[in-house]
Amino acid sequence: FRLNETAAAALRWTSSVLSTEQKTYLSTLPLTLTDDDRLYVHSSAQTPAKFTYINSLREASDSLAATKAHLTLCGHVHDPALYHISVTGKVMGFIPMATTPIPLLTQRRWLAVMGAVGQPRDGNPAAAYAIYDTGNREITFIRVPYDVDTAAAKIRAAGLPDALWKRLSQGR
Repeated sequence: FRLNETAAAALRWTSSVLSTEQKTYLSTLPLTLTDDDRLYVHSSAQTPAKFTYINSLREASDSLAATKAHLTLCGHVHDPALYHISVTGKVMGFIPMATTPIPLLTQRRWLAVMGAVGQPRDGNPAAAYAIYDTGNREITFIRVPYDVDTAAAKIRAAGLPDALWKRLSQGR
């Protein structure tokens, strides 16, 4: 896969600060993990090794078609989103509201894009994540403010591209 220069610079910096042991550990992690009726994948379930972004109904559909899991949880895209596919094959998506539990109906299969803790892309600088309640089959997206100024200062001090620290406060 190809990276833009900003992402490539961040990758080079990260590689330079990780120990050999840490790199070895990371290289042994699977690209997907199945737990009960859930699939965890960094990007798309369709082609995990290509790190495809899920930014559209088409990409969500491709990912959902690649698995039979009731819920696929993914990252990679820094915009929280939730997609579902009905029994008739229609894919729909929406932007979830933070702190509002969403019941994941069993008649549908779901794809949750978790957002990001840092480097947001949706105009909201707060950290984004979600909690899935396996008992109630509900997912709740969460936004948490953090010390953006300190994080930005550390990015600048590391000599990383300006875009990486500037987007923290802008959320873009």
